[in-house]
Amino acid sequence: MLSAKLSALAAALSSAVEHLVQSLTRRKSIKSSLDAETKLDKCLSTIDLTFLGIGCTLGSGIYVVIGQVAKSIAGPSVVLSFLIAALASVLAGLSYAEFGSRVPRAGSAYVYSYVTVGEIWAFVIGWNLILEYVIGSASVARATSTYIDAMTHHTMSNFLTEHAPINVPSLSPYPDFLAFGLTILLSVILCLGMRESSLINNIFTIVNLFVIGYIIICGLFQVNAHNWSIPYEEVPHPEVNGVGGFFPFGVLGMAAGAGTCFYCFVGFDVIATAGEEAVNPQKAIPVAITSCLAVCAVAYILPSIILTLMVPYYSLDPLAPLPSAFELVGWYVAAYVIDAGAICSLATCLLTSICGMPRVVYAMHVTD
Repeated sequence: MLSAKLSALAAALSSAVEHLVQSLTRRKSIKSSLDAETKLDKCLSTIDLTFLGIGCTLGSGIYVVIGQVAKSIAGPSVVLSFLIAALASVLAGLSYAEFGSRVPRAGSAYVYSYVTVGEIWAFVIGWNLILEYVIGSASVARATSTYIDAMTHHTMSNFLTEHAPINVPSLSPYPDFLAFGLTILLSVILCLGMRESSLINNIFTIVNLFVIGYIIICGLFQVNAHNWSIPYEEVPHPEVNGVGGFFPFGVLGMAAGAGTCFYCFVGFDVIATAGEEAVNPQKAIPVAITSCLAVCAVAYILPSIILTLMVPYYSLDPLAPLPSAFELVGWYVAAYVIDAGAICSLATCLLTSICGMPRVVYAMHVTD
């Protein structure tokens, strides 16, 4: 009698475990994903998706990361760091392009994981995407506020630190009302609709690309090949600034810089996230992803070449390398143009980061 009860209990437990495993690993079929009706407005063209990806990818990397990597990690070999990072991003982008053409639904990696490896992994990846967009939006909002504050000679930070200090470890020294206001403003713009948000993103992205072109053209008149072959004797504080030449921090420094530069290409996945709103997603998503990565690779590599040829790598300002480089060569007007481009770039990056998160939440809600 006891053995019969134990056998029945074991059978019930085994059935429950099997049912749990099946529930956690069940996959959504591609056919059901394609057949499902969407409540989103299909209003985005291939160009809109491309600019959406460019806007999210060309953020702080072009105006900050280039100088940080060149000054203290890779030196002039930051050019190769961006090239390696671009090649790695292309491989990732091709995977996204294939998935996007097969499963053109909102949710990006969440939906792709649900279709290929199962529900539990899609659940984990979905919440990771939400966390990525939340942290990314917060960091870009703070970076935009900090950049504007620097343009005004730190008037805002000095005032708030004096009159509204936050004396709590691990928190900001003052409440960043500007970052909060920018986030609310762009969220309201997104609430107007994807068509209107895409138009604003396209305008700001075009301005940003024109500024990058301005940097490249103007910088060509100030290049000096000697800055790629500075001898050891001319390097101040070599224990900090490296040994000079094209690899002042060695090949390992260039490789380490590639890891940092790869982060600059994170953002093209917003194209897949918004793919459900494309007019022809099977065609638009692959074309938009490849076009976005090609434009961003050129937009990162060419300015890094110009920047490291204009001034010695060790003289770069890690917080604002492009304006400071033009100021060092006496082109003060160019610094104001670059500041305008930086504001547009950071604004579009914040707009597209906020845009991606609700679409992941939507995808997690509608899937079953």
